[in-house]
Amino acid sequence: HATEKLQWGNDLVFKIAGKMFAVLVLEGASKYCLSFKCTEEKFAELIEEDGIDPAPYSARYNWVALESFGVLSKKELKALLRNSYDLVFEKLPKKTKAELGEKTKSKASKRR
Repeated sequence: HATEKLQWGNDLVFKIAGKMFAVLVLEGASKYCLSFKCTEEKFAELIEEDGIDPAPYSARYNWVALESFGVLSKKELKALLRNSYDLVFEKLPKKTKAELGEKTKSKASKRR
């Protein structure tokens, strides 16, 4: 269900139903390489880590920004990005979630 789109110059924005859940900085003057949404508790935990800061402009929505991919293991990063997707998905209207669910079912049945 995730889509990606170049926005704001060279930022690759990942969305579900038009709502952002992660932003990858491809090039430019940014100090950060990736930002994503997390829970309030995880936000408080992550910003205590070296190389992870409150994301500019979106920290009030519990977004963090990574200075490099090396500040987290691949496993941790994958889990956090999945959680970011899930957090945004859960806030979608019921109708949108149902439509996305139907798309998943129809794709699965075509693969059989």
